[in-house]
Amino acid sequence: MTRTRLASGATRHLIRAAAAGAAALVAAASLTACSGGSAGGASATAEWTLTTTTTKPSGDIDSFSFALYAEPATLDYAYAFDYPDNQVLANVCESLLRLNPDYSLSPGLAKSFANPDPLTWVYELRDGVTFHDGTPLTAADAVASMQRIMDPQVGSSWFSVYQNVESITQTGAMEVTVKTKIPDSQFNQGMGGSAGVIESAATLAAKGKDYGNSTAGVNCTGPFALKAWKSGESLTLERYDGYWDKELRAKSKEMTFSIIPDATARVNAMKSGSVDGSWQIPMESAAQLQASGKGDVLYAPSSATSDLVVSNMKGVLGDKRVRQALMMALDRPGILKGASQGVGEISDVLTTKLVWGTASEAAKKTAFDDITRYKQDVAKAKKLVEEAGATGKELVYVTAPIGNDFSVVSQATLAAAQSIGLKLTIKTVSPAQYTALFSDPSAREGVDLFYTVWYLSSPDALEMYGVLRTGDFSNYGGWSDAEFDKTVNEAVGTMDPAARSALTAKAQQIANEELPWLPLATGPLPLFLGKRITGLDPSMAFLYYPWAAQIGKR
Repeated sequence: MTRTRLASGATRHLIRAAAAGAAALVAAASLTACSGGSAGGASATAEWTLTTTTTKPSGDIDSFSFALYAEPATLDYAYAFDYPDNQVLANVCESLLRLNPDYSLSPGLAKSFANPDPLTWVYELRDGVTFHDGTPLTAADAVASMQRIMDPQVGSSWFSVYQNVESITQTGAMEVTVKTKIPDSQFNQGMGGSAGVIESAATLAAKGKDYGNSTAGVNCTGPFALKAWKSGESLTLERYDGYWDKELRAKSKEMTFSIIPDATARVNAMKSGSVDGSWQIPMESAAQLQASGKGDVLYAPSSATSDLVVSNMKGVLGDKRVRQALMMALDRPGILKGASQGVGEISDVLTTKLVWGTASEAAKKTAFDDITRYKQDVAKAKKLVEEAGATGKELVYVTAPIGNDFSVVSQATLAAAQSIGLKLTIKTVSPAQYTALFSDPSAREGVDLFYTVWYLSSPDALEMYGVLRTGDFSNYGGWSDAEFDKTVNEAVGTMDPAARSALTAKAQQIANEELPWLPLATGPLPLFLGKRITGLDPSMAFLYYPWAAQIGKR
């Protein structure tokens, strides 16, 4: 699954609202200390440390607030495909499986699951779970919720997770059986995200097309229920006292998401203490937030990489030599410094080690060590362009006024292109037009490159490479490589994690050599946690894990 969203000051998740995937922010799960380097290149110059836990709360709290950089487009799980949507939804709705902060999967609304044969997944639901209106969870609810994503009339952003599904049926009072057309290791991986959310079938029927909007809301099973949604202003959640998981009972009676689109206003709200925290803080404001005395800037493991998407393989960049030349001409250390204050690492691959948790050590070595390193070498790059007969050829790069990183990357790409004899025109569009690049092929006509921060939503690196197969919706440039397709397809049908990781590592090597997208860097997920609160486990899984339930009084 792949998607795109707004990254810390940038919005990349603006991105993809209609297809399938799982995308990324600027994050490097492989890092363990300030300047450690494993994701494939030079390490950052700034000092920073990953934080995976915070101190346990001293007790419950009446309320707390977090800032959102944008209002959720929807709380409908079928379309929730952006940072604002999912960080709210993660605390209200739940999936069959739970994606934990360490990016492992564990039972969620399904107390168990089984794969009795290569074409079958069986989910046994928990007894005693109720929706926020008090009605009990049933297998019928699960079937209705899952079949809805498959419905072409719905047009779910998560359809790709179900692309190989043949049927979803109730096979017991609390049992659901999924049959696939071909062996599909990735289906179950997707059940820990929005694709696995279970909603009341009665609510879906009653709310119809209004389901998930600011007037109809949602009726799920999470530790918080949606209390109010004041469009353009805030969303308020209240603790659901009937929640089934006592270990994740919400420690706050209420929490509020304040919608603050302006970055300066958002930072000032944190500095003044009028909001208690925020995910994806602007990196350029990290130092002043830390110095404010109102809380701490933390850096969480992330599954995202920042990349240049090659969106036209029929043009100049269709020649691999030109793609490699541009990669070698880019001043990626300069980009990292300018875009994220040097926090992060240069990367030559499209994944981070966070999503390689079940991989064999041999596969990790293949994926991250046995690859091509693209060190800056303008002279060599210029020669490649000349050999390709591309000197003087023109490229079109599309950007938007979304965040500082967008500006930094666009200018760095312009400088790199010019340094090797290419002409590059930067076209600035509105954020809405930029978002359309990820969902509307016509929006990409005449466009050669655009920037994204792409994160993965499942604990399997194969998710990244599944979207780059020939003809996939998110293969925006129309790249095609027979060996790559064969490798990925074989990996999808391989259920053993270690064996699958070996094939995924091979796919990563091919992408590293062919550069369908140009990886730039990885980095942690920045957040601010005010001094009143504590308890959450910082992680990219905040998009799917009920992190707000962990927060209590410091």
